[in-house]
Amino acid sequence: MAWIILIAAGLLEVVWAYAMKLSVGFTKPVPTMVMTAAMFASFGLLSVSMKTLPLGTAYTVWTGIGALGAFIVGIVMLGETAGPGRLVAAALIVAGLVLMKLTTPAS
Repeated sequence: MAWIILIAAGLLEVVWAYAMKLSVGFTKPVPTMVMTAAMFASFGLLSVSMKTLPLGTAYTVWTGIGALGAFIVGIVMLGETAGPGRLVAAALIVAGLVLMKLTTPAS
């Protein structure tokens, strides 16, 4: 269950990062409110997952999901480029997340 909670926390990190971009420096109230709510929910779920998962694993997976998710949202929603180097970097993040999951003791 901790892994599901952690994944949800990571996905909410993507939501708040995207909402932060849409807030244009906190000048737009709705994206700013979405960002704030998603941020608190993300941190809260991360905290719950850390009750059973090791700190290093939980934090690494949480930031990895956020980084990879923001990368994908940037490409799909914002038209950012997906050059070969960036794709390799994203693949390395995925590899790191998989390795972290496979080497973490069961909780």
